[in-house]
Amino acid sequence: METEAKIFIRNQLNPGDLGQIAALHGRIYAEEHNFGLGFEAYVMDSLLEFYRQYDANRDKVWVVESEGKMVGFLLLMHRQDEQAQLRYFILEKPYRGMGLGKKLMEEWMEFYKEKGYRGAYLYTTSGLDPAISLYERYGFKKVSQMKSRNFGVHLLEMLYRLYPS
Repeated sequence: METEAKIFIRNQLNPGDLGQIAALHGRIYAEEHNFGLGFEAYVMDSLLEFYRQYDANRDKVWVVESEGKMVGFLLLMHRQDEQAQLRYFILEKPYRGMGLGKKLMEEWMEFYKEKGYRGAYLYTTSGLDPAISLYERYGFKKVSQMKSRNFGVHLLEMLYRLYPS
């Protein structure tokens, strides 16, 4: 997909992408939320889990690029019991507020429905209000929360679920 802003979204992983996704998360979350290096390591570990269990028929990635640089990412990961997990939704600051997040969520939801998943979930943290608002607009509901000190800061970790309609 090409837009006036020269943004391209591709749906396959290329060599080097996993490291870029982890680095993007590490940098943005450190700058914007004071997360420590442990968050980037967590992202790296779970990206390896995604890579190792990847199934092209059930999983999908959205790699957002502008001028050859990764500026955003989102994935749908299959889980047990016909569940999908929404993970690693991120956009560089200059690419927020232009409808790109909405477009990615629409495409995520289309794939989710097309594949016949029976539900979905995501984990997020306090302080990500625009993302939480977007998730809620697409039907995700908060089902639990807990205080933690993961990633070097005090957090409220939240679980959101999407139930079949």
